[in-house]
Amino acid sequence: MPPAQPAHRAGEPVRDGIPEHGRIPRYYAVKVQLRAVIEELGPGTMLPSERELAERFGVSRVTLRQAVGELVLEGKLQRRHGSGTSIAPPKLSQPLSLSSYTEGMRAQGVRPGRNLITLERLTADAGLAIDLRVEVGAPVIHIERVLLADDERVGLESTYLPEQRYPGLLEVFDPAESLYACLQQQLGVIFAEAEERVETVLATPREALLIGTNPALPMLLLHRISTDQHGNPIERVRSLFRGDRFSFVTHLKPH
Repeated sequence: MPPAQPAHRAGEPVRDGIPEHGRIPRYYAVKVQLRAVIEELGPGTMLPSERELAERFGVSRVTLRQAVGELVLEGKLQRRHGSGTSIAPPKLSQPLSLSSYTEGMRAQGVRPGRNLITLERLTADAGLAIDLRVEVGAPVIHIERVLLADDERVGLESTYLPEQRYPGLLEVFDPAESLYACLQQQLGVIFAEAEERVETVLATPREALLIGTNPALPMLLLHRISTDQHGNPIERVRSLFRGDRFSFVTHLKPH
């Protein structure tokens, strides 16, 4: 007889990863049991010691570590150097829409923040020139900032804007605040449309250092080009978010 399936939870696969032949790896059975522990204890609680959990589930520490490692990658658990493994808070949810990072965080009761890394003038290479519809060599403003959620580093954002369209931007822009709000309120820019692409990547060593994450953790990478009511590109944005702390949502409807 195949093993009984655990009760289905909203958002989880109906069969919870159990193949049709009913045989599952031992680490996966431990992973399912750990999920139950996570639900029982709640966010912020420290897990029992590795030795205690291995004894409770009747497995080796190697098997237990594999189960814990997958739950860390999925954002269910988080490891802190020198203090053990704790249950992670729920993932932050960012809408795929023309709202800013600031608006998305505040809607969840989270305090957004940013640490400025780079604020510079560049000249457009061929790729930027195409995306921003400017001449090659045209001046471009580049803003790179670490994104914060309640003072926790959760992402890295690089924005490129054609300086000739927003010549007074650097005089009115506060890097600690929302760029969208500045463009709209100070310069009268209207965000009409955006094309956005999402993919999974691993952070580069520099990116992992700036975000303060393990380079082995998966990241969510967003590429966006926003346009105004006249179809002119406003910005090209590359946003990198921690996959263990973020999910993205969008509202779909038929055309």
